[in-house]
Amino acid sequence: MCDLYIMEAVMKKVLVALFALGALVSNVAMANADLAKSKNCMACHAVSNKVVGPSFKDVAAKYAGQKDAEAKLVQKVIKGGVGVWGQVPMPANPQVSEADAQTLVKWVLSQK
Repeated sequence: MCDLYIMEAVMKKVLVALFALGALVSNVAMANADLAKSKNCMACHAVSNKVVGPSFKDVAAKYAGQKDAEAKLVQKVIKGGVGVWGQVPMPANPQVSEADAQTLVKWVLSQK
């Protein structure tokens, strides 16, 4: 009987910890979506569908498993580019710091 109470207490602590972790992950994801909005990424991109540029999910799928993807995309965010997704250019975004670009790229590559 005592073991049952101990197990119940442990399970409650585990559930509370999992809930807190889930909330933290959700807040980080929302913060990165907010960063994407604040840097005007959402003017040309969306998470799930093509707008002017590809969806973030399509970008994540295209670059999945590529070792240099993050560094390549950070530079693409800052310097712009053309030709990978067609002839519509992605403009340079020099106002985006390298740290913010890294945060954005990690978030984009995490989309499933």
